[in-house]
Amino acid sequence: MKPEVRHLPMNPTLAGQAELKQHIVYSANGQELTLILPWAPGDKREGRAPAPLIVFVQGSAWTTPNLDYEIPMLSHFAEEGIAVATVSHRSTQDGFPFPAFLVDVKCAIRFLRAHAAEYAIDPARVAAFGTSSGGNTVCLLGLTGDDEAFRTEEYADQSDAVCAVTACFAPTDLPALFRHLQDAPNIDAVKAAYFGPDREKWAEAMEAYSPVYLVREGKAYPPFQLLHGTGDPLVPCAQTEALYDRLRAVNAEVSACYVDGAEHEGNFWSPEVRRVIHDELVRRLL
Repeated sequence: MKPEVRHLPMNPTLAGQAELKQHIVYSANGQELTLILPWAPGDKREGRAPAPLIVFVQGSAWTTPNLDYEIPMLSHFAEEGIAVATVSHRSTQDGFPFPAFLVDVKCAIRFLRAHAAEYAIDPARVAAFGTSSGGNTVCLLGLTGDDEAFRTEEYADQSDAVCAVTACFAPTDLPALFRHLQDAPNIDAVKAAYFGPDREKWAEAMEAYSPVYLVREGKAYPPFQLLHGTGDPLVPCAQTEALYDRLRAVNAEVSACYVDGAEHEGNFWSPEVRRVIHDELVRRLL
């Protein structure tokens, strides 16, 4: 007897497919981003609703982010109709101290808004997601939207503000972090790369790029989602707790999750963690 042949539905709208665009140069300084766009390659974009956007910053200890590191996780957002840009920035190891990383990521956001029609993205719905030093970056994005101190001439007419922030194991209090790391090898060389050669300016610079020191009473902030592993040996979970408490003190919208026993990256990424992040960003953008 002939076995039964199944019939499956087709996908006339190409829903759930994605196009990967790599090596998109967003700044005259040569920095690049990768885009995951929620449509099939070659799909007609005319008439389709613009997609909300997540700007992702991979942790790199403020060196050069690996743009491929979280592509498998980030690609799932395309199934929800959400675009993702994973963004590189200049490295402190190459002679670009703070705030070059923040200036670059803000420029990337302005570039994406300037090219919103080309990529069919919605400039009004842009969220930020980052890990480790990238978590620090996205927290700073949330706290310094459209701050002229970090604006360059590139795409200067566009906004760099974001509508939501998700940060994982982020350094939020750099003075406290460097006290924790004071016995680490070559720590003074690391500080010089981050904050410049003048030791007298290190303390001021550490506070300037610490989110806990930037939260202000009476200022409007996007909602924050903070996650941290309780077993993190590199960035203690007290860093997340400090920002959580500070945001709550000024009545900002913030939620936080501890990931029991998790370290830095690696075993942090349980299915439950990915689901909580996914659900929060989808809720904020859709």
